[in-house]
Amino acid sequence: MTAAGNNQGLIDRLNEALAWELRAQAMYAHYATYVRGIHRLHLKPFFEAEASESVTHATTVRDAIARLGGVAVTERAAQPIQHTTDYRLMLEEALKTERQSVAAYQEILPLLREHDEELYDAIEQILFAEERSREELLQLT
Repeated sequence: MTAAGNNQGLIDRLNEALAWELRAQAMYAHYATYVRGIHRLHLKPFFEAEASESVTHATTVRDAIARLGGVAVTERAAQPIQHTTDYRLMLEEALKTERQSVAAYQEILPLLREHDEELYDAIEQILFAEERSREELLQLT
């Protein structure tokens, strides 16, 4: 059996997380562009930072997939990104996305116990960052 075959369940979960990161990147960049009013002063940089963080997370996950012998997805998660200029709706949608990301990484961590410590630590750090983003969004909504 190939390396990818031995790791296919893990690769599938990592690809799900990668698809959510790709979606988050697009969503946050979109919201940074369209946030309006007084809230733009604070939310535009917040959304831009989250988009950048999603790029970093996607790179880490993509590298992990390749290291395990898999092929990384190139399409974002299918959940549509809702266009709006209402900052409250943007924050609610962002919170939903962060909750999905947290759930995805929580499923991955137990699967990584069999693999090297470096990969486990990298994904655990992503989970911590996603949890921080989720908590920040809870405070903003």
